[in-house]
Amino acid sequence: MNVALGGTFDPIHDGHRALFERAFELGDVTVGLTSDDLAPRTRQEERYVRLFEERKRDLADELERFADEYGRDYEIRTLTEPTGIAVEPQFDALVVSPETEAGAERVNEIRRERGYDSLRIEVVPRVAADDGGVISSTRIVRGEIDEHGTVTPDATPRE
Repeated sequence: MNVALGGTFDPIHDGHRALFERAFELGDVTVGLTSDDLAPRTRQEERYVRLFEERKRDLADELERFADEYGRDYEIRTLTEPTGIAVEPQFDALVVSPETEAGAERVNEIRRERGYDSLRIEVVPRVAADDGGVISSTRIVRGEIDEHGTVTPDATPRE
C-alpha cells in the first residue's frame, strides 16, 4: 500500500510519531513537507517555523527509524499546496489527524473529479500531554510542554 501524509512537522513530537507509526503500519510512506511559503499559511496561530531544509533533516531522522522498524520505504516531498501530493493517483491511503480530516475529504473530492479512486482515510487520534491538553508544535514552541507532552517547569497552568 502507498500511504501519504503531510504537515509542517516543526518541531516533531509524539503526536506526529503516532501518525508516522500508523502510516508505516499500512505501507510505504510518502510525506509531504510544507514548503517555506506554504508553512506559515497552514498555521492557525502565527509563529516562527524553521526553514524547510532543517525540518526535512529532522523529519528524515524520524522516518528512518520507523522505516527500519517496519521494513518500509519512505520519501519526503515538498508540499506547495494544502491538498498536496495526496491528489496524485499512486496513493492508496492518507493518514491524518482529527483536525485535518476535512482536508482529507476534500482530497478525495479532487481525486474523484480526476477519475481516481478515493483514498482510505486513516484518522489517528490526538496524543494527550500530561496536563490533559493536546500535544502540539505550537504548545512546544510556546514552552508549555516538551515533545513528549511533559509540562515544562516554567509553564503556566492551563485554564
